[in-house]
Amino acid sequence: MRVLVTGARGLLGSAIVREFHDAELHAFSHQELDVSDEAAIAETAGSIRPDVLINCAAYNDVDRAETEPQTALRVNAFGVLALARAAAQLNATLVHYSTDFVFDGLSDRPYTEEDRPNPRGLYAASKLLGDWFAADTPRAYVLRVESLFGHPGPKTVRRGSLGTIIDRIRAGEEVPVFVDRTVSPSYTDDVARATRAVIDRDLPPGLYHCVNDGYTTWADIAGEAARLLGLSWRMKPLTLETAVLAVPRPRFCAMSPAKLAAAGIVMPPWEDALERYLTA
Repeated sequence: MRVLVTGARGLLGSAIVREFHDAELHAFSHQELDVSDEAAIAETAGSIRPDVLINCAAYNDVDRAETEPQTALRVNAFGVLALARAAAQLNATLVHYSTDFVFDGLSDRPYTEEDRPNPRGLYAASKLLGDWFAADTPRAYVLRVESLFGHPGPKTVRRGSLGTIIDRIRAGEEVPVFVDRTVSPSYTDDVARATRAVIDRDLPPGLYHCVNDGYTTWADIAGEAARLLGLSWRMKPLTLETAVLAVPRPRFCAMSPAKLAAAGIVMPPWEDALERYLTA
């Protein structure tokens, strides 16, 4: 299997590279292959002729997207369109990762793939556009993830929110965490394994929620991490009402991985994923 990966130096991209180590792998960072450059995407994909294109590239600055809409749209929407066109031209499979931010967070139960998106803010809207562009490809998997945590690659700069929280716990510093924002954490190793299983099992193309099972608040995630580390911690509780944010965050944005489970790909509980992450 010949695999082309974009955004290969991020947390998720690094996990994908590790998972597909036995494939003929062509992995590119954003600097090496800009997904918003349609000509570069077409040329690179045409030269490699991959069986699978996996897009881990994304513009993730939720607040800055409001003042940099063109950049967010170029990467999150039109970059996906360029990859979709390349995949269609080569009769290749496209894997694209979406986000819980496409929902408004007003639910009282985990979102399913049938729930109607209602993005709030430019970042969320740009990601939803990317979902739609990807879905136009004959063989496309759109995998929604959220609250990613995992092990960075050798050149990964960002470590994710959980990495920062754990650094603060270990340093004995006060840890600012939301007490009223409910999420389904996604361990990048589990997401990568599920991605491989989706491709290997030739699941029907479409939309899947690819998160660890269960849901919780960021405060409880931090508390469980401290317990597993055997450390005490000091919490600085944050609420969505008091936090200074340019764009509102979805309050309840847990997602259900039941559709994946029904297809035979069971995502482990977030508590199990967190323990494996801390002991790896």
